Amino acid sequence: MAHVEKISVALPPELAVMLREAVDTGEYASASEVMREALRDWQRRRSARVEAIADLGRLWDEGLDSGASSEGAEAFARIRRGLNARIAGQAGE
Repeated sequence: MAHVEKISVALPPELAVMLREAVDTGEYASASEVMREALRDWQRRRSARVEAIADLGRLWDEGLDSGASSEGAEAFARIRRGLNARIAGQAGE
């Protein structure tokens, strides 16, 4: 690390104990290493959330662009008719 900025963080007692235990057991070399990993995980979750929101917006727009909606029972009946026609066509082959 060429440049490191030292930042002080206040933790509730239960998190401080967990952090110290992770270092004391050798899982991590230092408290800083624990915090860096936690921040990387937090950054990944934030990025994933931003992507999920963008995907949701895209899917919303696709839904709006797909035309008027239809009532559920009507849509399922239409799908069922189509599948039955395909099955009947395959049986005749």
